[in-house]
Amino acid sequence: MSVLRPATESDITEILRLIVELAVYEKEPDAVVTTEESLRTALFGETPMVFANVIDGEQPGELAGMAIWYLTFSTWEGVHGIHLEDLYVSPQYRGSGYGKALLLHLAGLCTERGYARLEWDVLDWNEPAIGFYRSLGAVGLDEWTRFRMDGLALAAAAA
Repeated sequence: MSVLRPATESDITEILRLIVELAVYEKEPDAVVTTEESLRTALFGETPMVFANVIDGEQPGELAGMAIWYLTFSTWEGVHGIHLEDLYVSPQYRGSGYGKALLLHLAGLCTERGYARLEWDVLDWNEPAIGFYRSLGAVGLDEWTRFRMDGLALAAAAA
């Protein structure tokens, strides 16, 4: 049974594997320069500023997917939000609801904590992702190519 949970230090190798898979999917296979150590520092150092949630795969120690995110702040709203840096599910696990579970978990964190927004960026050519995000009530901000889920859509996603 797959479990959605906060990442732990023991997940670092698998998180890096998923990051590399994502880079390949996004047609940037040589762009990843992060290391296990830099991820360990960012996620679990003295003052982490980035967070990760993961879904366990079928094999022990294997991850099916991840969401890496950090806090933002809206001067207009006067409260924090979450920026989803990367949402990724390995190809063999797609269609299992893992991506949706990760995204809705973050929507839930927003509502629990009183955050106003859940935002992320998506590549223009990634029509499957764009369709998926729109199906959950997110809207494209054309001038920024950023998606936002707030208000009724955020509350509905968290419910």
